[in-house]
Amino acid sequence: MSKFSLKGRVAIITGGGRGCGFAFAQGLAEAGADVALFDVIDPDPSALAQLSAANNVTARAYRVDVTSLASLERGFAAAAADYDGRLDVFVACAGVNRNVEFLDTDEAEFDRLFGVNCKGLYFSAKLAARAMIASGTTCGSIIFVASIASHIAVRSQRSTAYCGTKGAVRAMVAPIAAELNKYGIRVNSISPGYVRTEMTAPFPDLLEGWKDEIMNGRVAEPDDIKGACVFLASDASR
Repeated sequence: MSKFSLKGRVAIITGGGRGCGFAFAQGLAEAGADVALFDVIDPDPSALAQLSAANNVTARAYRVDVTSLASLERGFAAAAADYDGRLDVFVACAGVNRNVEFLDTDEAEFDRLFGVNCKGLYFSAKLAARAMIASGTTCGSIIFVASIASHIAVRSQRSTAYCGTKGAVRAMVAPIAAELNKYGIRVNSISPGYVRTEMTAPFPDLLEGWKDEIMNGRVAEPDDIKGACVFLASDASR
């Protein structure tokens, strides 16, 4: 199991304040990585402290808006100062969604979704890659969080723009991986299915609708998918 160890490595997770992003941070910390959480939402202070203490790692949170390049640059600079310029793993998990009919989606809503889910992901990954190259890591891994919505038409929710953003995320992976391969940086994506998070929990009708689209009728919890992140971050996936 040593190939799954991330001891001595540093990971940045966007969207790490809660939900799947925080679960990914937990998984990476449990595998031994020091973690930096980027989000516009601060994580629960006690949960962050527990994350650090339980795994004997450093865990810090940074207020970062992925739609702002200036905010991203400040976040990466702050993390570099706190973690001695080290970066080995980057997880692009920041994302938003809305339940809006295709015929009712306006330009502002469309731009917001693509700003967070595509532009934010693209430029945060670019900064992460540069940081990895500068750090000289030999085990760089970038993980994009796509979605099952990039594979299928989601019947229980009206989310055409969201589906488009996640399709774009998956399409970015191979060409970015091809360019970063010469630096020893691997690039992969995870496509979670239907997951119960703080954002979805207040909508029980939506959760019930999801069950009809899931073969075993069970909506996933964030903890269910963190193992995939650890695998892709670790030497086990090389």
